[in-house]
Amino acid sequence: MQADWEIKSRGHNCSVTEHEFQPGEFFFTMLVREGEGFRREDLCEEAWKTRNENIQPFSFWRSRYEPPPAQPKEPLPKDDAESLLRRLIADNDTSLGNVRYILALMLERKRVLRPVESQDVDMLVYEHIATGEILVLTNPHLSLQDIPAIQKEVSVLLADAVGGS
Repeated sequence: MQADWEIKSRGHNCSVTEHEFQPGEFFFTMLVREGEGFRREDLCEEAWKTRNENIQPFSFWRSRYEPPPAQPKEPLPKDDAESLLRRLIADNDTSLGNVRYILALMLERKRVLRPVESQDVDMLVYEHIATGEILVLTNPHLSLQDIPAIQKEVSVLLADAVGGS
């Protein structure tokens, strides 16, 4: 089974020219397979036009740059769906792939994650809307009959995470 990856956040400069992105400026992001993982590159439009066409990205998209909002300090860290998903990705326990998938769907519905098109039907690519981070998950190809049991498992994990903090 393929692993899930968390890929670095959106860059603030072009990976090629080092041009600093300005608010509202369009840029391209591409994911390139590198060994067992992925490498993210954010390119200004000029670098995108002049890139090496022989390098075929796993996935790419055009976005409008928005600087990250100032993060308010949180008095106590909370373990919600997003932090649970991050922890499960870091743990990389293959038996929890279905749980990671349901958590990603929950975050997509809450407009925390945005799906990005992928050429590989066995991989799901999500972009964190606020930070630009990329999450790559294995697609478990669940049937509708599987979902209720997994939702219960997610609920238990979230209740344990919140209760345990």
